[in-house]
Amino acid sequence: MQIAPYRFITVERGGDGIVTLTMNRPERRNALSLELMLELTEALRAAGASRENRVVILRGEGPAFSAGHDLREMLGRDVEAYREIFDTCVDLMETIQRIPQPVIAEVAAVATAAGCQLVATCDLAVASSEATFATPGVRIGLFCTTPMVALTRAIGRKRAMEMLLTGQAIDAATAAQWGLVNRAVPPERLRAETLALADRISRAARTVVGIGKAAFYTQIDLEQPKAYAYAKEIMSMNAMVEDAQEGMGAFLDKREPSWKA
Repeated sequence: MQIAPYRFITVERGGDGIVTLTMNRPERRNALSLELMLELTEALRAAGASRENRVVILRGEGPAFSAGHDLREMLGRDVEAYREIFDTCVDLMETIQRIPQPVIAEVAAVATAAGCQLVATCDLAVASSEATFATPGVRIGLFCTTPMVALTRAIGRKRAMEMLLTGQAIDAATAAQWGLVNRAVPPERLRAETLALADRISRAARTVVGIGKAAFYTQIDLEQPKAYAYAKEIMSMNAMVEDAQEGMGAFLDKREPSWKA
């Protein structure tokens, strides 16, 4: 079912609780204009607020997943205009990780600069074997500094620095090997593989998945003792949730759980 019209994105929700957000600006290679980023952020927040939604898939229509920021908006502006663009970009990226539903990037083609950042930010990513990934800003005098934040956390320092300093693209197989995407699949299998992953996630209790996602991003950059102190408290509270009690009981009874959420 398609939901509320936007100018640059489409929103579809299946009866299985899987929401698909499609960047629909193919003539501009899904460049992340200010308006497109605002629309995506609004749609993500709306998806996150509904208890019916369990997984969000993010994809791009046309020849690119996303070619990054819209350079037509980047010429001849003052510093406040640039701050607005990058503040909006950061808000989009943080929204992806803040909503309780896992967000899966479905990457059919090229993802560059902030488009690569978008892939690195998503909780999971499935890529076509034909997709490529790059942070080529250094070649046009605008170092990919904000993409660097997500990229470094996804693939590590040395690999991120190589991509950032050279601007050279990597293929989907390398992206999977480096951890930028979860897997690379033949293009004709991309949609099916992405939906299969979303379906597996959707079978878990929504409340528990939301607890786990929030905990993951909180602990990831903590020192190990602090991470364990935080994680054990979250797990103690999680154990008291009705769905946790149901799940553990179902496992012991050798039956399928009946989730409340």
